[in-house]
Amino acid sequence: MTQTISSQMAPFYPRVRFVMVRPSHPGNVGAAARAIKTMGFHDLCLVAPRTPDMPAHADAIALASGATDVLAAIKEVDTLDAALAPISLAFALTARPRELGPPACDIRHAAQISRQHLQEHPESRVAIVLGTERAGLDNADIARCQRICHIPANPQYSSLNVAQAAQLTAWELRYALEAANGGARLPATRGAADPGSEPASGQEVQALIDHLEQALVATQFLDPAHPKKLMLRMQHLLNRSALTRDETNMLRGMCKAMIKSAQPHRP
Repeated sequence: MTQTISSQMAPFYPRVRFVMVRPSHPGNVGAAARAIKTMGFHDLCLVAPRTPDMPAHADAIALASGATDVLAAIKEVDTLDAALAPISLAFALTARPRELGPPACDIRHAAQISRQHLQEHPESRVAIVLGTERAGLDNADIARCQRICHIPANPQYSSLNVAQAAQLTAWELRYALEAANGGARLPATRGAADPGSEPASGQEVQALIDHLEQALVATQFLDPAHPKKLMLRMQHLLNRSALTRDETNMLRGMCKAMIKSAQPHRP
């Protein structure tokens, strides 16, 4: 499911790079490509991958699930310095606390910082740096970044798959960028408006209530000689339900069926 990127925020997306340091599993590369594409990003860079031409591996293609354009555009470099050469603000994604290193923040704060950085500096670029599947980022990798970034997780089991981490990070970045511009957060419907989904008028709801009363009398659920407050409660229920025209018609059809089925049983 795709969403339209707002015109003002769209230029920011190409200025965000996801960097996978020394990846060892082609499937994770494909899954990461899919993860970032679903959020509107396309720049994926591999640093010293364990095997050559990893994006062309069958596992990478399978787990990319259609994000083959991201795979085809992947940049492979030998060092993290090369991956970060055009980057002005890099976040080292890690689950472990570090005694030494740049300032730490959580992923939501990192997304806000990234948005502000991209907005205030037209030539700036942001990178999210993800470590190896087994050991994550080492201290030398982290030293090359301006901020440490944590994803709040279960402290007893905080290890995320690298593609999962990429997905969460890409989501937070997208949310921050779109929220700043009032962008759409729900998928747009491009078809013609459905008149049946429009709110029912007061007249239509009252006709339903009258019809329902007939049905309840026909089925002997309501004694017209002793109605008590049943129909008043029904009216409150239906009025606060914000019924659509289709829903009102559906309920009236149900009332009609109730009356019809009750007719043979009338004395």
